Amino acid sequence: MDKKDRTKRRGMVQVYTGNGKGKTTAALGLAMRAAGQGRKVLVVQFMKGKTNYGELKSARKLGIIVRQFGRPDFVDKDDPHPEDFRGAQQALAFALESMRRRRCDVLILDELNVALCFKLVGLKQVMALIAQRPSAVELIITGRYAHRNVLAAADLVTEMREVRHYYAAGVTARKGIEF
Repeated sequence: MDKKDRTKRRGMVQVYTGNGKGKTTAALGLAMRAAGQGRKVLVVQFMKGKTNYGELKSARKLGIIVRQFGRPDFVDKDDPHPEDFRGAQQALAFALESMRRRRCDVLILDELNVALCFKLVGLKQVMALIAQRPSAVELIITGRYAHRNVLAAADLVTEMREVRHYYAAGVTARKGIEF
């Protein structure tokens, strides 16, 4: 196999972070592209348990598997519910097992950065997962507050920066746009 073929099959580690809108959306765009090229895509959502997200309906139609590990409520950073810890640990274990068993070519760990910042998972656990990634698996990690070690381990880092957001003008989440 020549160098060009090896490069095409090599998976990378990508991180989408920052305080701007679009981190999950960018990851789901990549998922859609990968699924369109016949790749098996798995999205593991940390701290998300609402089932009315539009991406869940679209993902099913495209053969993208999405597993949510969280409650439908927001996580209180200063006082997380015991179920938040349990869900985040289950999500991490599921992601690791899915990589080990080669259940996916593309693995998206949605909001893992936030789960790490909120101490629902440990840095050693996250770094071990990155280190154990099979070379052919594309790993995408999303969420604000990306830890510097996660950034250092990534092949690609994109930071979404908020310049202006209509939430500040009182616009609430809109069906089909934010959920």
